[in-house]
Amino acid sequence: MSLAPRAVLVHRTTEYEELLARHGTHGQAAFHLASRGRSVDEVRERHERTGRALAEVAGAVPLQWRQARVERADLDRFLFGPEDVVVVVGQDGLVANVAKYLTGQPVVGVDSDPGRNPGVLVRHRPADARRLLPSVAAAAVRTGVDLLTMAEAVTDDGQRLLALNEIYVGPPGHQTARYTLHAPATTPEAQASSGVLVGTGTGATGWLRSLWRQRSSPLPLPAPTDARLAWTVREAWPSPTTGTTHVEGLLATDDTLSLVVESDRLVAFGDGMESDALELTWGQSVRLGIADTALRLVG
Repeated sequence: MSLAPRAVLVHRTTEYEELLARHGTHGQAAFHLASRGRSVDEVRERHERTGRALAEVAGAVPLQWRQARVERADLDRFLFGPEDVVVVVGQDGLVANVAKYLTGQPVVGVDSDPGRNPGVLVRHRPADARRLLPSVAAAAVRTGVDLLTMAEAVTDDGQRLLALNEIYVGPPGHQTARYTLHAPATTPEAQASSGVLVGTGTGATGWLRSLWRQRSSPLPLPAPTDARLAWTVREAWPSPTTGTTHVEGLLATDDTLSLVVESDRLVAFGDGMESDALELTWGQSVRLGIADTALRLVG
């Protein structure tokens, strides 16, 4: 007997909740912000809007469904099931945060604070949930869904990392990353840089685009559903032993970009989640390419 769908509501701690956790009371938080020329009222209003959005979405879940909630900080400890319908209530970045933990479950992005978010990934309003959730389950998500390409990093000892926007490989601080770069159709090159970024078409509106613009690159950035990734080396340094010949490119479906670590410690993390990073040590290698799973985002 198959299980009823489970709506998993993903959210994050609000700024107001973080202030209360740090200062103890509303009054102390208000005093802290006032001493810096800010008002706590704006922060509390955003908190209340988020609470109302969560309540409206929770109330729209069909009665026969199961329901669960998970906060962003707990995503790496939450077990998603194949029957889940994931409802992200918050910002665009929260969709990227949850994507790496999914295995094909449909995702509905709900904008909790319209006007403050671009709405690229949180495309719906809380009021849309009552209509969307039953249709997502009934259609088995075959129509009205964008399959967004994801990137993956795989180490030589089998560790794996997924990302919706980009994967960064580099030093955990402000040191120099040293490695040998193996790019498709090129000769290996020893490099010293501040890290390597491999991004998707979804990530091409963020960090990747910033580096692309800074370099005035002629590289055509991929679209979110394209089976391509773009990669770029940050601040490559020329020296007698390190080169700057191969600093950007594209990866197609069967292509990989490989790095052999020549530093004591590098890290690889996705979508800004530094707390969930792969640790890379001297002599270890990591391969970056297109993941075999995509994010199924309800349009």
